Amino acid sequence: MTPSAYLAACLEQISRFNPKINAIAAMDIEDAVACAAGATQRWQDGCPVGPLDGLPIGVKDLQNTKGLLTTHGSIRARDYTPDSDLPMVARLRAAGAIILAKTNVPEMGAGGNSRNRVWGATSNPFDANLIAGGSSGGSAAALAANFLPLCTGSDTGGSLRMPAALCGVVGYRPSVDVIAHPTRPLGWSGISVLGPMARTVDDMALLLDVCQGYHADDPLSVPSVRTPFAELPSIDLKDMRVGFSEDFGGAPVEQSIRETFRARLEVLAPQVKECRAADLNIGEMDRCFDILRAESFSVAFGEAITKDPDSFGKHVKDNVALGETMSLADRGWAHAEQTQILRKYNALMAEFDVIVLPTSPVSPFAWIQPYAEVIDGQKMDIYYRWLALCYRGSLTGGPSITLPCGRDGSGMPFGLQVMGPVRGDEGLLSAAKAMETLFRRSEQTARPLANMQTLPHSRVDLRSIVTHPPDLDASSASSGADMRTAV
Repeated sequence: MTPSAYLAACLEQISRFNPKINAIAAMDIEDAVACAAGATQRWQDGCPVGPLDGLPIGVKDLQNTKGLLTTHGSIRARDYTPDSDLPMVARLRAAGAIILAKTNVPEMGAGGNSRNRVWGATSNPFDANLIAGGSSGGSAAALAANFLPLCTGSDTGGSLRMPAALCGVVGYRPSVDVIAHPTRPLGWSGISVLGPMARTVDDMALLLDVCQGYHADDPLSVPSVRTPFAELPSIDLKDMRVGFSEDFGGAPVEQSIRETFRARLEVLAPQVKECRAADLNIGEMDRCFDILRAESFSVAFGEAITKDPDSFGKHVKDNVALGETMSLADRGWAHAEQTQILRKYNALMAEFDVIVLPTSPVSPFAWIQPYAEVIDGQKMDIYYRWLALCYRGSLTGGPSITLPCGRDGSGMPFGLQVMGPVRGDEGLLSAAKAMETLFRRSEQTARPLANMQTLPHSRVDLRSIVTHPPDLDASSASSGADMRTAV
């Protein structure tokens, strides 16, 4: 297919089925058509500008896109059109990518349910009444629905991995130094990273290879000396040492998810050199994450909330309020605890090549429910606690990927989370590709496919929660120019 023909196919798919799941936010169709025509001519002339030339891509709506509405899911930015790209987006453009659309998020990326007062809710392509996850939920749903071939995301407590798992696609949280993140509110804290999403490991690695790189405004990024991610070394599963954990050191997990995870282990274990339990009880991870997250949200949004509290939703304000209860001693403890968690994780990873565990502790629930309030009989004390299987891993600074691996007991996509050693990205991705190849051999473990044609609409209108619809006529940077992000 030519880039023009492929873009037309994507636009047709979006036109027909986005009303069912509401994954796509702002689009620039006119510019995309012109870019695709240019790419088509370059390919015919044998001179593409880069490896993504002519591929339409979705960009998470927390990430600035020059000339394309970027709302952060916030009523404060419903008319914000940036005058420059996030550096990662600029790299995509330089590689020839067509920035076609923004993908939906929860307000400011706060939470695992992608819904906001500007665009409404994003639902799951396998059941439009259920969540797609978050905060990169629009990206995950768009991929699963075949709207776009590649999408961007970001991850603090699972924002890449959780929605990918719930929608049956691949989400990757790279090591903290791989993709420069110059918009972190706290540049020296690596709790939040940028990352790619795709339908397969190969596609994801292609996007990662373009996005990786250094930026002076991110002190944790480094000039790349890596081999290209798009050329992953091949490894044999029979040489791999695999650790496993059902609950990442005791996080609540529904019994049905444990059973699905055990069934996947039964497929994997005979194919590898070693498969044994890994003790991931490596510190006071929940309290540590609470403090680091609250500190980040307080810096990003605290001043703005003081000036205009009504322009923020409950989740963002709750994070900032939590930060206001904490002291310098709490902050010092959290950073010291994270250091100890890293060192214990490093010692554990000396015994394994990868560690596998579930990505989500529950099957997708109704999108009208803000978060999972009770898991396996345990009440969650804060809205993001149900993401513990993901955010505990974020504290290590190491890479983690979620692979689509069949369906859970409720018939929804099941995501297998695979963690690797810090800065061991190439090895982890090679292992993930080998596992993906294994899982493809059986219908039980292969990536499930959504049927958009037979998918009924959500029983509750996905846009019914909109109170401040986007200003689609905005044409220049506006009052949203001071928007910040903590995810």
